Amino acid sequence: MPYGKEKFLALLSKTEITSMAVEAEQTIYTVPTGKTCILAFAWLKFSGDAGAAGVFTIGQNGAETDWVATINSDNADAALDVLPIGPIFNATPPTLKEYVAGELIQFDVATAANAVTGTLYLFGFLDDA
Repeated sequence: MPYGKEKFLALLSKTEITSMAVEAEQTIYTVPTGKTCILAFAWLKFSGDAGAAGVFTIGQNGAETDWVATINSDNADAALDVLPIGPIFNATPPTLKEYVAGELIQFDVATAANAVTGTLYLFGFLDDA
């Protein structure tokens, strides 16, 4: 059976980020049993002005910078602003990770921003382990 009929890029999770003003980690996805996962991109929608100082990262538990090391909030300055998130592809592409079953993917507020909430949409694909 061709891959197009059974493997596809999908919305893996939709997570409410509770506060951009508190430096903390939040689990946004757990790789299902018997699967591996490769992340593709994410969108982060803000409820208001996130503030210029905010820095966020995404990656596996214990290495929260292994997928995206730095996401700055400086240009998200109004409700419903959406930031595209993902590794930057160029002449020397970034090395992506394949996450194994049970691995926790986390969003980390590394440097606090304004007291706003957000919704994080995480996209990727799963494969059999």
